[in-house]
Amino acid sequence: MDNDILHIWSDGAARGNPGPAGAGVVIARADGEIVEELSRYLGETTNNVAEYQALLLGLERALQLRAVALRAHLDSQLVVRQLQGSYRVRQPHLRPLYQRALEMLRRFEQAELVHVPR
Repeated sequence: MDNDILHIWSDGAARGNPGPAGAGVVIARADGEIVEELSRYLGETTNNVAEYQALLLGLERALQLRAVALRAHLDSQLVVRQLQGSYRVRQPHLRPLYQRALEMLRRFEQAELVHVPR
């Protein structure tokens, strides 16, 4: 099954918190072949919003590519733990992003979130 998994690596960042922010994603097949690279300017926002937006950008594209199984690699421990249910979503402005990410993750037959320490 691992060969059928689509991998996404996502990262978001803000210069200042809040500040000008961006999101980036690399989508690859299990053999390492890069399928797509995406980036988006997010305007003025926080680092945590940028991290969620980067993940959402990758999930949206993976769904468009009709991926069935997904492994998402993120360096945001907060986002990974919130989506795994280990951390509560305390910040009201993150709740809609959290809900959207959960809804998108449920559309895959298999989805795994992997925290990649910096």
